[in-house]
Amino acid sequence: MQNRFIKNIIFLLFLNLLVKPFWILGIDREVQNLLGDASYGTYQALFNFSYLFYILLDLGITNFNSRAVAQDPKNLSKHFGGLTEIKLLLGLLYAAVIFVVGYFCGYNEGLKLKLLFWCGLNQVLLSFILFLRSNIQGLLLFKQDSILSVFDRVLAIIIMCLILWSGWFPKEKFNIIWYLQAQTVAYIATLVFALTIVLRHAEHLSFKLNFKFFNEILRQSLPFALLVLLMSVYSRIEPVLLERLLDDKGVQAGIYSRAYRLFDAGNNISNLFAIMLLPMFAATLKNKPELNNLVKTSFNVIVAMAGIVMIMCVFYRQEIMHLMYRPEEAETNAAYLMRIGQYANVFPLLMGSFFCLSTTYIFGTLLTANGSLKQLNLVAAAGVIINILLNLIVIPRFYAVGAASTSLCVQAVTAFLQYLLAKRILKFEMGGRYWFHIALFLITVVVVTFLVKQLNLNWMIGFIIAFAINCGAIFFTQLLSLKEIVSLVLPKEKKA
Repeated sequence: MQNRFIKNIIFLLFLNLLVKPFWILGIDREVQNLLGDASYGTYQALFNFSYLFYILLDLGITNFNSRAVAQDPKNLSKHFGGLTEIKLLLGLLYAAVIFVVGYFCGYNEGLKLKLLFWCGLNQVLLSFILFLRSNIQGLLLFKQDSILSVFDRVLAIIIMCLILWSGWFPKEKFNIIWYLQAQTVAYIATLVFALTIVLRHAEHLSFKLNFKFFNEILRQSLPFALLVLLMSVYSRIEPVLLERLLDDKGVQAGIYSRAYRLFDAGNNISNLFAIMLLPMFAATLKNKPELNNLVKTSFNVIVAMAGIVMIMCVFYRQEIMHLMYRPEEAETNAAYLMRIGQYANVFPLLMGSFFCLSTTYIFGTLLTANGSLKQLNLVAAAGVIINILLNLIVIPRFYAVGAASTSLCVQAVTAFLQYLLAKRILKFEMGGRYWFHIALFLITVVVVTFLVKQLNLNWMIGFIIAFAINCGAIFFTQLLSLKEIVSLVLPKEKKA
């Protein structure tokens, strides 16, 4: 299983690193540059608002299904029809809730209502895609799932490149609705592709509505649903609170979104670990030595990846913000530098939050696979309470910086609690020697990045040099063994 994890995570990361950073740093960034912080901030607030209710589309069904199919592939044919019917009903419930709640929150007219419609439709389509992928993941068809993980973004990138840079669409008429509609088209095509793969592996499907099955599935999946709801609140609510608590027409939400962009890019990659590890953890829970090795290997990989990204982004925060965001028309140099400074103040806090969140994709996923949902829900509930209370205090005084500080605090607390719970419940071995290598690696990355930055090189050259040395530190500090990875990835020669 460890061998399979390494091979598939490399393939999955390769595909996603080719596609998703370009979407977030190229397409999405260009969209915000065209629209400005206020308009884009309003969109982000509505997008996150629609995401808060995403759990109504799923109610934990995706995680439940992934575990069920991984434990017995026959569950694909057994459950698929009934779960599809449930998903359709939940889609109707979700639509009703977001429009009713949105009406009372002030999202009830003009552009905001249109944005809510398209954001909601895309969430429905995405939930169906993730449900179909849960069947593919449960069957351990990781290559097909890896391709599906980027398929929608590839299509959306092609469409948006035509809109933004072909000259066929006048930029002065560009609006956020076009952006959402491009994603809608890409999601529909991906849905058809995923459905084709699933139907190829399913037999004797029945789509007769069975309310007894409906109730049983909901009963089993409700703990998953509560967990996803709570995590969505404490991970996604900041832009909504910024837009609602501050009377600035979405400007601070836009500033937060600019700094959040790299967080989002990194989180999309880290989240792939949870998607892949859930069925793997579920399949190895009874084999403690293999589980222990899988936990350590996956945690080492996530620490290596997220640790380098976090530390280097902290040191190069000003340069990265300058690279990503250009001066606006008629903007003075002083105003531009002040704006970049605002982004750079929020950015390192969110990258620290990204590192903490990345670790939860290991221990939180492990607890989910084990069925320890009561404990996870208690941790998530604590995260929600801390998040809302702190944001109510800090946002009116410190604006986007306060929201980012709250995010870091909440993610650090929940990550640490999940680690303690996983260690206590599953009793895996992570002794002092193991943590010494983790600490040594992170300290090495800090020292290397600091020293390289003192050389007064062109910042891009220095960044590349520091990144290369830090990647070497992964093996120098024995966080990962190059020999072991090569032996896992490359096929072993068969003895004659």
